[in-house]
Order: sequence, then C-alpha cells, then structure tokens
Amino acid sequence: MAKRQFQALLILTALISVTGGASAQTATVQTETKKSSDNPSSASPAASASDPVLVGAGDIASCDALAGAEATAKLIDKIPGTVFAAGDLAYPDGSVEDFANCYGPTWGRFKDRTRPTPGNHEYHSGGALTYASYFGTAAGDPKKAYYSYELGAWHVIALNSECAEVGGCDASSTQVQWLKQDLAQHSTVCTLAYFHKPLFSSGAKHGNGPDMKVFWQTLYAADVDVVLNGHDHDYERFAPQDPEGHADMLHGIREFVVGTGGKNTHRTFAAPKANSEVRQADTYGVLKLTLHASSYDWEFVPEAGKSFKDSGTGTCH
Repeated sequence: MAKRQFQALLILTALISVTGGASAQTATVQTETKKSSDNPSSASPAASASDPVLVGAGDIASCDALAGAEATAKLIDKIPGTVFAAGDLAYPDGSVEDFANCYGPTWGRFKDRTRPTPGNHEYHSGGALTYASYFGTAAGDPKKAYYSYELGAWHVIALNSECAEVGGCDASSTQVQWLKQDLAQHSTVCTLAYFHKPLFSSGAKHGNGPDMKVFWQTLYAADVDVVLNGHDHDYERFAPQDPEGHADMLHGIREFVVGTGGKNTHRTFAAPKANSEVRQADTYGVLKLTLHASSYDWEFVPEAGKSFKDSGTGTCH
C-alpha cells in the first residue's frame, strides 16, 4: 500500500522502568519532523480541534468487582469520540448475564459509539454469539468479528485474535487474506489496528503472542502506524519496531498494551521485552488517541486518585 514517506528524526525522552515491576511511572515522548516542542500536541502537523478521538481499553467489566470498570467508564463519560473495546469485555464468560449485569451498567453507556473486538472470554459463550448480538452491526460480520472503518483521515482495522474460532491467523487464512485486501484498498497516510492479544508483551501472565506475528507482518508491510491490544492486565508502550522485535524508528509499528479497562486483577511483569518503553500495572485507565491528518497524540488517562500518566506524539509513515 502506497503511503506518504516522511524523512524524520525520532527524539525519544522517556522515564522508563528498568525493573519491569508494577510501580507507577510518568513518561512523555515527542517526535519531530522539522521542529520540536515542549507541548506534545503542538508538535503534530496540521493539528485541528476537530480531529477525531479514539479512546478505550481492553479487559473491562467483571461482575464480582465492578469498581474498576466504573472508574474507567467515568473517564470516558468526559471524553467524546469513538470508543475502542479491545476484548474480554464482560467477565467471566461473555454471557447474556455478563453483558447485561457487568458491561451494560458501565461501558454499555457508550454502546452507540463503541467499535469492539472480541477476546478469549467472549468465546466462552457459544462462539461469541452474545457479543455479536449485543453490539450488532458495529462488531462486523458475527461469524468473523473483524472489520474496518474510517475515522477522520485514518483507516482503522479491528481484527479477531481468537484464531481458532475464525479459521486460523496464518498467511493463507481467510482473515489475513481479507486484511491484505483491505489494506490494499485503503491507501491512507495513517492506519491503526487493534485486536485483543498482543504480539509483544512483558506481562508475566501471558507475554508475547506468537500467533499474532502474521498479523504484524501484514500490517508492517503496509506501513501501518499503531497497534492497540489488551489481554495482559497492565499498560505497556513499545517503541516502533518490526515483527521480529527490532527497533525501527522510521517504519516500525508502535504498540500499546491497554489491558487496564477495569478487570479486578492487576498483574505483574516479567523481564521487560526489547523496545518496551513504559510499563505500569497498578492503575486502571484508558488510552486516548487524537488522530491528526499525518500524526497522532496519545495520552493514558488514569482512574481518579491515581497519578500515573503517559503521553506523547507520533508521526505517520
């Protein structure tokens, strides 16, 4: 997919955890093309007050303890824009009762502006049929649960990382063939994808998800800029990298793991993976992305009473 090429220098300034632990951190990162700024937002080319916002997280509502989901829902109450829900939305089983009693009273408030993707817990209930029924056409074809849409100048792709449920995620699979075609048909400057399981994660519970490598190879070949995931119940930001985990500041994909939607189990980290820049696992919150014509700003918005923050700016390929 042809995309505008930027000759850019990437300047990274971050407070990076060196222990891989769960302590809170605050970090900012800036990129620059011709100039830099102390204000990340002002470094974004062609920024506009009307630029769309994509906000959300994964691993959200559990009926045995709804406080976390309610805390993050209160954040989104104050943030206009499209909501991404990155899988494992209604614990424990994605059942009718789980969506009605857990997700519905919290993130269900934004159902009319949510574009979801399923996680493994959605498939505990009859092939994610409850998930598909709850969200309707907003979740794509119920037999596939992957789709794409436009958001301002950006092309956005929601994939299904539950590979066994949709015929696999290898290069010959129906989903990957669809992904290649979708990318070829949408030659926008900026592209973002989200799905539940990350390829790269320092989380001690799940860690790297090798089944996602073909997704990444396909996205990387098409100059995709950002990938969002959940699955590990933590927040982690990676520097731009290729599918092999090598740093690639000019053409790499920046990945965010945002499993901080409210599930009542914070988890610890294992040894930090290569290119992991920021990690925290004691604060619920949401990731807010402001999507400009050729760049994006990110901001991790923490639950009330917590101090962890992370923000910065990236430029599209």
